Amino acid sequence: MKAFFTRLASGIVLLAIIILGGILGGWFLFGLTLLISVIGYLEFARVFQIHRNILGVSGIMVSIAYICLAKTGGSEEIGTLGMLVLMEAGPLLLITYLLFLFGIYVFTFPKYRTEQIMAAFFGVFYVPVMLSFIYIVRMSPMFGTAYDGMILYWLIFICSWGCDTCAYAVGVLFGKHKLAPVLSPKKSIEGAVGGVAGAALLGYLCGMCGSSSMQDRAGTLALTCAVGAVLSQIGDLTASAIKRNHGIKDYGHLIPGHGGILDRFDSVIFTAPVVFAMARLVLPIVQSY
Repeated sequence: MKAFFTRLASGIVLLAIIILGGILGGWFLFGLTLLISVIGYLEFARVFQIHRNILGVSGIMVSIAYICLAKTGGSEEIGTLGMLVLMEAGPLLLITYLLFLFGIYVFTFPKYRTEQIMAAFFGVFYVPVMLSFIYIVRMSPMFGTAYDGMILYWLIFICSWGCDTCAYAVGVLFGKHKLAPVLSPKKSIEGAVGGVAGAALLGYLCGMCGSSSMQDRAGTLALTCAVGAVLSQIGDLTASAIKRNHGIKDYGHLIPGHGGILDRFDSVIFTAPVVFAMARLVLPIVQSY
């Protein structure tokens, strides 16, 4: 019972911080995204035992640099020019980091294993690059008003945590067929379908609470959440697979009752870029659906 209330209390605090980030945006959300990204990368690096050497330290530095670039991408002052800067400077930063890692690999050989070099690079893309879309979706002027950006921000978490909650409820009530017996024996196909349907419904309701433009696109927002919900479950199982491969239960212990940042944001890592892509590519086309 104590563990339940600990998990509940920490979950409420985390949700309150996320809500505050969506409302305030700006520097608060930037700092929150930066903190989540750096801690998440550190947790990932710890799995591969590179968190205390030059591979992990350089990865943290690149993570910070990329989130700072993401702030440019979501800048209201310079508008869409910020995204152009991010689209050009972001890949250049990642390529430079990859070349740096290969340099470390060959000039210190055989100190580091190939999988450690790959983990250092993949970790940057997997955590800070993917999570940077939390800030970009909320702050980028390309999505309309600040209120519209806030609605899209909520969709990121509806796709992940909303789907997770609906999937759990449906799975407990109707779950019979295992979704991924080895990775997560408690997850069911029925729960997965319920999670997608629940996320779609929540996305529709969220859209109806937005501006008239968002209300006209409520059906498309529901579709966005449905697509995001499917990928959020893949994200959850991906994180579980990495943990199983390396014999760990949780990525960390920062959030009591939940584990580490990656244990709680494993699905958000997938839904943030999905919401960005759908908002960028689908919403402008669908004027009313």
